[in-house]
Amino acid sequence: MVFSKVGNLSGCWPFCQVIVYYKVMETITLPYWVFIVLLVFSAIMVLDRVLLPGMRWYLKRRVNRVIEEINTRLDIEIRPIQFTRRQALIDQLVFDEKVIDAIKLYAEEHGMPHAVAQEKARKYAAEIVPAFNAYIYFRIGYWLAKKLARLVYRVRVSFYDKNKISEIDSNSSVVFVMNHRSNMDYVLVSFLVAEKTTLSYAVGEWARIWPLQTLIKSMGAFFVRRNSGNALYRKVLERYINMSTRAGVCQAVFPEGGLTRDGKLREPRLGFLDYMLRDYHPHSDKDIVFIPVGINYDRVIEDRSLVRRLDKSAEKRSLWFVVKTTVSFIFKNALLSRKNRWRRFGYASVNFGEPVSAKQYCQQHQLDFSALDQEQRFVEVEGLAQSIMRNIACVVPIVPVALMSEILIKNKDSWRSSLELKTMCLERISELEKAGAPIDITSSALESVLGSALDALAGRGLVDEKDNLYRMKPSETEIISYYANSIRHWQAPDDLQCVAAEDAAE
Repeated sequence: MVFSKVGNLSGCWPFCQVIVYYKVMETITLPYWVFIVLLVFSAIMVLDRVLLPGMRWYLKRRVNRVIEEINTRLDIEIRPIQFTRRQALIDQLVFDEKVIDAIKLYAEEHGMPHAVAQEKARKYAAEIVPAFNAYIYFRIGYWLAKKLARLVYRVRVSFYDKNKISEIDSNSSVVFVMNHRSNMDYVLVSFLVAEKTTLSYAVGEWARIWPLQTLIKSMGAFFVRRNSGNALYRKVLERYINMSTRAGVCQAVFPEGGLTRDGKLREPRLGFLDYMLRDYHPHSDKDIVFIPVGINYDRVIEDRSLVRRLDKSAEKRSLWFVVKTTVSFIFKNALLSRKNRWRRFGYASVNFGEPVSAKQYCQQHQLDFSALDQEQRFVEVEGLAQSIMRNIACVVPIVPVALMSEILIKNKDSWRSSLELKTMCLERISELEKAGAPIDITSSALESVLGSALDALAGRGLVDEKDNLYRMKPSETEIISYYANSIRHWQAPDDLQCVAAEDAAE
């Protein structure tokens, strides 16, 4: 131990006193693991107290810049609820009056303490509520969606709305209602409407894997347990959808509830529409505007997997098989040239139909969904859902492969030349145009586009070729039918009651 003394310092002020320092020189030996722990804790403290606050300020500043820039060009601005702290939204859900009633009932039915049931509700709310991040949505998500969509398909978009979409009140709650053909639907529509608004999707449990889960929540999507019979969970989900709809968050809904397996439009499921409308007061609440969206592809990436699900006796694929097939598919297509990749996948088309106003619908049918009992409300919601599905059917794009598939099925027992098949397609196009079907292929490009569609089917081994004659391969009937069924509803156009068809008839 060493003691040292420092005397009077020269040049000090007159009032300076003698300062004495005692230094204790002692060696302390620490085990390595204690030293490492202390070092880690020190690094964490520096990170938490110095680096993270600065990083948060920097990121928040960049996010605010993005929001200011984006809101100047969006038709429908980002809503305040999307900037609200996620924990505040979770608390708002858990302490919602109807959720509290559901918690009490759940606790009584399951014989558990109220606090346990409330914690379950909090867990469900945390699972559902997204963590929207404008920077990730527009700087990362939009870029990825744009690159992926254009890499895989030739994207085409058309509007059959008679300019009514641009006339929608910016304070209205807008809901894009679309058919569900592929998981690419999420990517395609998000990319196409990003210049107009942000979208909040309901995503199935398949996407709840790290790190995809974090990215999807940052994009404003929320997870839904399909076919859940848990009354408490359904109530929390209902109140979240009601809350976000009232706040004006733009949402994208698939009324069919899942991917079509045979290519046909499925019957609508009423859950989401009912959640939005059961507390809707048309005389006082802001309008809810449903925009029908029709989607179709020349090639659906997961077509064989979907068709296979129709066979109930088929064995379930293992996770290893799914991963191996996916990686192989990506690798093979990555090696294709851009030209060959386009020929393989063809068009991805999206059409936007005429908006349906919930307020106007209620006025026309003298309805108040909030005043109806459950049975009557379901009947009226189903009527609205069927009307929306007809509007969607009217704008589902007529793509070349669907046309060619329809002709091949009609001539499944005959060998036809390429010219004969194209001629039959042209005749079918004339019929569809008279019925008001949405066909966005120029007459000058029809022959080459139809030829590319036939080549694509032949390249996939779906069509037999002999002496320049073609015939559908019998073993691939289900796949060919899958594509033909996407426009099957136009075989009886009178049942659609499309606005476009009525205009064409006039």
